[in-house]
Amino acid sequence: MLRSILVLTALSMLATGCSHSVRSPAPPRVDSAPDFPLQTSTIVVPISGSLDDLQRALEQQTPRRLWRIDKQLDTCVAAKRVDIGIAKVKVLPNLGCRVVGEVRRGALVLGGSGDRLTITMPIHATIAAQDVGGIISKTATGDAVVHAVARLSITGDWSPTAKVSISYDWTSPPGIDFLGRRIEFASKADARLKPVIASLEQSLPRELAKLRLRAKLADAWEQGFTSIMLNRERPPAWMRVTPKSLGFGGYHIDRRRIELVLSADALTETFVGDRPADPVATPLPPPASTIGKRGLNFFIPVLADYAQLEPVVRRTLLKRAKKGITLAGIGPVDVEFGKVTVYATTAGRLAIGVVARAKARDRSYLATKGEVWLTAIPYNAPNSQMVRARDVAIATDTDSQITNLLIALFKDSSIRDDIAQGLSHDFAPDYAKVLGSARKAIGAKRQGDFLLSADVTSVANGRLAVTGKGLFLPVRAMGQATISYRPR
Repeated sequence: MLRSILVLTALSMLATGCSHSVRSPAPPRVDSAPDFPLQTSTIVVPISGSLDDLQRALEQQTPRRLWRIDKQLDTCVAAKRVDIGIAKVKVLPNLGCRVVGEVRRGALVLGGSGDRLTITMPIHATIAAQDVGGIISKTATGDAVVHAVARLSITGDWSPTAKVSISYDWTSPPGIDFLGRRIEFASKADARLKPVIASLEQSLPRELAKLRLRAKLADAWEQGFTSIMLNRERPPAWMRVTPKSLGFGGYHIDRRRIELVLSADALTETFVGDRPADPVATPLPPPASTIGKRGLNFFIPVLADYAQLEPVVRRTLLKRAKKGITLAGIGPVDVEFGKVTVYATTAGRLAIGVVARAKARDRSYLATKGEVWLTAIPYNAPNSQMVRARDVAIATDTDSQITNLLIALFKDSSIRDDIAQGLSHDFAPDYAKVLGSARKAIGAKRQGDFLLSADVTSVANGRLAVTGKGLFLPVRAMGQATISYRPR
């Protein structure tokens, strides 16, 4: 009787073991967002105008007749004396005359290159000495070319200034010959020309002021507080720009354009998800004394959703099951792999849950089904888009005789290697796609009358980040950017 009871009890336990379903505790889920550091960028801000327009304005402001003279001189020709041995005898007295004339200019021509603005102006003098000694009149002509080099700058309130250095040479100085003497008029013309030419130093900034520099800069500065979409989906990503300072980088002359080069130092932040709120705009600051190194720096996040990894891991395990699985101390095991779940857990690890049904082929009483949780560390080499996994381990162990078969299954090194292989992911295609989207997004963006254009010149990806949204590969993009004034 006792023996029968023991047999029935054993059979009951075996039946229970075969149908028992177990579930080990899942690791905690982490739902953190990726954290991207602030980047400092220096964006070149050119404000340009036509050199032809500036030339026409100066042409209108500068009179054709630069000056005229009408003056009686007591001595046009000094007295002439003859040495007769015992004395010098005056044979010709001082001769007075009336000097009448004018200096007219030709066409102004503006040019230059780099930071040099040049102004060229030909002048022509016509000067007559009338009634020399009350007897005769003579007219003289002369020509010169005025050369001016302007060094342009701005004041603390963004008003343009100019420092003009001027030189000119008489190619044919005005003068007349009379009674064997030469009467030069160049010095008289010089005295009258200097203040006229120097007035260019005042008129040039006035015309540059018509570019409405400060108003345009204030507008560009305010519109610079914005967010730019880098990628529309998978993941949606934004670059938020916060201008911090604006520095003067000089003027630049190129062909027939005059361009004021400024550099705006800005913070660039990367956000994933919905469009972030625009930063609060601040008033236009005075020119900064120094500017940062020219360049644009920001991060582009490349995402591998965990949903992408789950079917890959399951397919890898199914292939492994078809090849057959033999466990040490147990022998051949028939395994059916079901649903695979992957998410982020603590310590930068992935949680991998695998639903499985296992049965020892030679020990039919060793059969069970359930879900076992493992963890793994994904990693990538510097500047590599290939992600691999290491340290695949059981997340929750148990001493239950029923679950030992599943535990033994997932403790097998070949099974853990298969799971690590399934977690491998090549970011290269996503990398190229997201980078292409970012290049397009920042390639030409209009904001009112200003156009932001940027060119990504180099990229480098960082270390993989395990986040609640997926595996993130931070890609740092570097390049050049300009904000140009381009009215519609």
